Amino acid sequence: MPSATMSVASRRNRKQQAAEAASRSSRFLTVLSLLVVILFFSIIRFHLRNVPLERDEGEYAYAGQLMLQGVPPYTLAYNMKLPGTYAAYALMMAVFGQSGAGIHLAMIPVSAATIILVFLLAEKLFGSLAAIGAASSYALLSNSEAVLGFAGHATHFVVLAALAGILILLRAIENKRLRDYFLAGVFLGLAFIFKQPGLFFVFFGGFWLVVCEWRGNERRELKVWPGVRRFAVYGLGIVVPFALTCLLMFLAGGLGKMWYWTISYARQYASVTALWDGWQNLYILGYGVVEPCYLVWILGAGGLAAMAWDSEVRKHAVFTIGFLLFSWCGVCAGFYFRPHYFVLVLPAVSLLAGITMASATREISKHSEIAWVSVIPAVVFAGALGFSIVEQSDVLFHMDPIAVSRAAYGDSPFAEAEVISQYLNRQTRPDATIAIAGSEPEIFFEAKRRSATGYIYVYPLFEPQKFALDMQHEMVKEIENSRPQYLVLVKVITSWQVQPKANHFMLGWFKDYIAAHYQIVGVADEVSPQTRYVWGDEAKSYVEQSDGAMEVYRRVD
Repeated sequence: MPSATMSVASRRNRKQQAAEAASRSSRFLTVLSLLVVILFFSIIRFHLRNVPLERDEGEYAYAGQLMLQGVPPYTLAYNMKLPGTYAAYALMMAVFGQSGAGIHLAMIPVSAATIILVFLLAEKLFGSLAAIGAASSYALLSNSEAVLGFAGHATHFVVLAALAGILILLRAIENKRLRDYFLAGVFLGLAFIFKQPGLFFVFFGGFWLVVCEWRGNERRELKVWPGVRRFAVYGLGIVVPFALTCLLMFLAGGLGKMWYWTISYARQYASVTALWDGWQNLYILGYGVVEPCYLVWILGAGGLAAMAWDSEVRKHAVFTIGFLLFSWCGVCAGFYFRPHYFVLVLPAVSLLAGITMASATREISKHSEIAWVSVIPAVVFAGALGFSIVEQSDVLFHMDPIAVSRAAYGDSPFAEAEVISQYLNRQTRPDATIAIAGSEPEIFFEAKRRSATGYIYVYPLFEPQKFALDMQHEMVKEIENSRPQYLVLVKVITSWQVQPKANHFMLGWFKDYIAAHYQIVGVADEVSPQTRYVWGDEAKSYVEQSDGAMEVYRRVD
């Protein structure tokens, strides 16, 4: 009898050891797969590091550059975005250097961290297989040209902070520690500070907290007042980043400017686009976002369908659908639907794609005794990702940086802006100011020269909003007072976007002001196959061949 008992115990130990070994092996493969995904897309980002900065990146970089010089936001550079991304850029440039390549290199760890957070969220809810599927999907979608993924947009920082906050909130709901509720609120509050649409992730966190408290009360596991206290602590965490931002801006003397641009004007900006125009934007831009990776988006739709047949998925249906809807609301803010706005919904879509693979694998395993059949969903999933990568292979692997910029942004003069910036840097002293007739703030950053006016974009000046004409007059006054040594005239339509019914006062003023005080010293003529640059006296007689030239003027009086 003792021998038989020992034999049974020995078999149990061997089975337990075998199960533990299998679990360790599975975990190793999962982590290895995640690292391969991160490394693969990090190499792509490294390859694309020299793509010229675009306008939004130029804005963040210039504002971050000013912050590194001790100049607070909204003092010398006006815009409606909250200052979180400016601070992030300042930090990145302090580590990686003040260059376009340095900024793009700094986005590699940002992207890698977000991929890991997507993995952890999916693993917590749906297991390792769904996690690697979600992480792989997010890595592909967020690095796609379709969402301008190679650029350092504010939406990448919003998603990073939001995912961290949501994961901490899930932990808080499990352990009921007030510290975790507070930290969750802080990170979700940071998502808002990076850009206003991050507020929808704050709302999602509140929604999910209410759902969980309500469920707990239904089971009589929780009481009302402790739930109210937890919600209050979560709300306090949300307020802290914004309150600290306002305090710092108040101490720097810039709170009024910040409030005007991020609240008063931002409200006007959000109301400019009519609902019907918004639907047209969605149809046009949405197709361009989905088309290069349409198979992954189809897999995401499959995750919604899986809730109908898979009880494991259905357990988290409220969370998943809520996460998707609140994320989509962030994309819809203002009804502009610009490609990089869709980054906000990519974690939710990726989570659904991972669900599709994991759920299909479980269903096949239930109905088939042939072991290899259960790998079919993973093979199909890998094929969908591979096909999407091949579809974008020219941009991801083959094109030179300027060609990538052309493919993504059309005739926007970002490559030309680099060359003009180098010229201005050589021709001016460090304390010189320059003005730009157009919206190319990347020139200020790359030239390392300050703008003669806080209006680094002219878009707000030609929108149908009540502040527009006052903004035009203020920009005129600032330029006249500064008397910039050089002025750059941008003739590219996308740098102006003059809307119907806009007041054209400033267009006439620029023409007269340049004629009275400046002479042309350079032209960047965007002709095929390569931009033609003309400098000095030759620029005076040069006849431009394109409608999208940039002209450089030097002050003569």
